[in-house]
Amino acid sequence: CLNKIKKFKSVEKVIKMVEDSGVYDPEIIPHDPRYKWNKDNFGPLYIPEEGETVKIDTFTLPLYHRIIAVYENNDLAVKNGKVFINGKEADSYTFKMNYYLMMGDNRSNSADSRFWGFVPEDHVVGKPIFIWMSMDKDKTIFTGKIRWNRILRNANVK
Repeated sequence: CLNKIKKFKSVEKVIKMVEDSGVYDPEIIPHDPRYKWNKDNFGPLYIPEEGETVKIDTFTLPLYHRIIAVYENNDLAVKNGKVFINGKEADSYTFKMNYYLMMGDNRSNSADSRFWGFVPEDHVVGKPIFIWMSMDKDKTIFTGKIRWNRILRNANVK
């Protein structure tokens, strides 16, 4: 893709910007320096499903803290390196709901789940109504990049 872009007469220079693996970004969930994740090198991460159980300890807790305490309304505490859920020591947790990891349409410049975390299924309330913009990634602006026949069309019709 970079070589295609470099060939455009209007392009003077192309600089590939990818954050190195193993570099911690405090803006990226779980906002914990033990996880050397950034927007380009993220995970692995288990996306919770209703009824599924994960191991919970002081290392995995930053990944699921918000789900357990906020979305699933549990009292959560860590005392002497041990995790307590609703006053009982816990080494695992079973999710009550499904969750989603949302990715923006501009991966390199998008405030999405990498920054604010999982989205509970009951928070997903919207549905697409129309296609605002549609572009062909393999074409230039001069060779039909914008797919005019799709713009402002009903998103629910094939």
